[in-house]
Parts: sequence; structure tokens; C-alpha cells
Amino acid sequence: MADDMLARYRQSIDNIDAALIHMLAERFKITQEVGRYKAETGLAPADPGREARQIARLRQLAQDADLDPEFSEKFLRFIIDEVIRHHERLRDGE
Repeated sequence: MADDMLARYRQSIDNIDAALIHMLAERFKITQEVGRYKAETGLAPADPGREARQIARLRQLAQDADLDPEFSEKFLRFIIDEVIRHHERLRDGE
């Protein structure tokens, strides 16, 4: 019985993990378009004001969802840093 419950929990986790990957893939497709636009128009790869607003917004969403805001900020910061790295590569013609 306990093994069945554990298996169900793990299946739920696996499904959520798959959904997260698909959502991240969609997000990165859009940010790639943003990066191309920035490269074509001479905009900087990073936008610190936008990043700060996004982090504040996601911290609040995390708090509202009973998720550690510190964790959500670290997660988003990792994503933002990766996006900026991609935008820099697009700017540099890589």
C-alpha cells in the first residue's frame, strides 16, 4: 500500500517536471526572439529594471503560493542569467 502511494507521488512529480521543462522551452523560444530583436535594434542584452520588476513579481507570487521567495528568486535569477548569456551571444553574432 505504501509503495503504491509513493509511486503515485513520484508519478505526479514526474508529470510536473515534464510540464516545467515544456514551459521553460516555450519561455526560451520567446526570449530568443527578444534577443534577436535586441541584437537587430542595438538594445542591451540585459535590462536591470525589467529584471528587478520580474524578481519582485515572482517573489510575491511565490509568497502567495506558500513557496520560499528566496528559492524562487534564485531559480529566476538562474533563468535570467542564462537568457542574458544567450542575448549576448546573439549580439556578438555567435
